[in-house]
Amino acid sequence: MKNPIIPDWMVRNREGIKNILDCFNNKKILLLGDLILDQFIWGEVSRISPEAPVPVVWARQESYMPGGACNVAHNLAVLGASVSLVGIVGNDSNGETLLTELKKIGVDTEGIVQDTGRPTTHKIRVIAHSQQVVRIDRENVELISQSVTNKIIKVIESKIKEADAVIIEDYGKGLITSSLVKKVVELGSRYKKIISVDPKKEHFKYYKGVTTITPNKQEAEEATGIKIKDDDSLIKAGKKLLKTMDAKSVLITLGDKGMYLFEKGKSALHIPTMARQVYDVSGAGDTVIASFTLAVSSGASLPQAAYVANQASGIVVGKIGTATVSKKELLKEIRKWK
Repeated sequence: MKNPIIPDWMVRNREGIKNILDCFNNKKILLLGDLILDQFIWGEVSRISPEAPVPVVWARQESYMPGGACNVAHNLAVLGASVSLVGIVGNDSNGETLLTELKKIGVDTEGIVQDTGRPTTHKIRVIAHSQQVVRIDRENVELISQSVTNKIIKVIESKIKEADAVIIEDYGKGLITSSLVKKVVELGSRYKKIISVDPKKEHFKYYKGVTTITPNKQEAEEATGIKIKDDDSLIKAGKKLLKTMDAKSVLITLGDKGMYLFEKGKSALHIPTMARQVYDVSGAGDTVIASFTLAVSSGASLPQAAYVANQASGIVVGKIGTATVSKKELLKEIRKWK
């Protein structure tokens, strides 16, 4: 039976898409973003505390996972790319743990700068009987100092020439500043590099001149002041973002409604969701920007890259927890296109 989600022109070019995925292994991605150490404490609840009306969790085990921009790095690495990660950690044990976890997944950590003036961003989730009981955050979201900014810029200057694309992953933890983005855009223009941004809604004014920006619906609404309630208002918001950001493309993600791609001089393209059943949307945006940027840097057109990213995110949201997608999984789904 014909799949209404995959257009004929994509089905006809299925072999070309497979070739694009084969190119992922040769790509070098420079990733700049906020680094987070996610810690999970797993346990059981059998009673309420006599000290306060809260559950007592008997901790049974704990685990660590690289979060924030690190999850984009993980997605890129699983898809086969070489990833150079640029960001900051504190001079603390959490920073050491995060670096150790990143090395386990094959990410280049030479570009990570130690900022002695702040802690490593650390999120602790206590989970009992498959339910999150509490989350504890340790972080400093003040903007990084000029001296740390200068160190970050030196790292980017030394690595950008060899990169096929740059991704900026903004979680609003103080790393992504106006002056830093301006310098990255300048270097990207000089060396003709793709620059993709997963934005923070408060920082849209920073991103002018990037290649692609990938906001979700809420971020697009807040950036444009347009309430998105139907296709017409969505298209209006997308076109406004495309113009104000001076970007080559805008990819608005819509959760279970798929995504919309906007390109200069072309009609908006709606791509319905690929998910068969949604279990968890955690990290889906990370998968989108990783797979979309990799596809474009591997020679895909923007519509082709958007379909690849949509297919990848459709696989990820069918898994429980923050997850990644492999090339093997992508290829398996692409073979089913008809």
